[in-house]
Amino acid sequence: MQVYNTLTNRKEEFVPIEPGKVRMYVCGPTVYNFFHIGNARPFVVFDTLRRMSMTRS
Repeated sequence: MQVYNTLTNRKEEFVPIEPGKVRMYVCGPTVYNFFHIGNARPFVVFDTLRRMSMTRS
């Protein structure tokens, strides 16, 4: 799987720090008012990344 590295501005092959194990830290939403569809985006994006990494291992 390739990911975009904002430091180098290039797509790079994802290589986990610890072989066979991927860890992710994802902040929760900062909600100032009612929850709306825009607040759901991080849940969908990072859940998709997690599921993709599990199927490609």
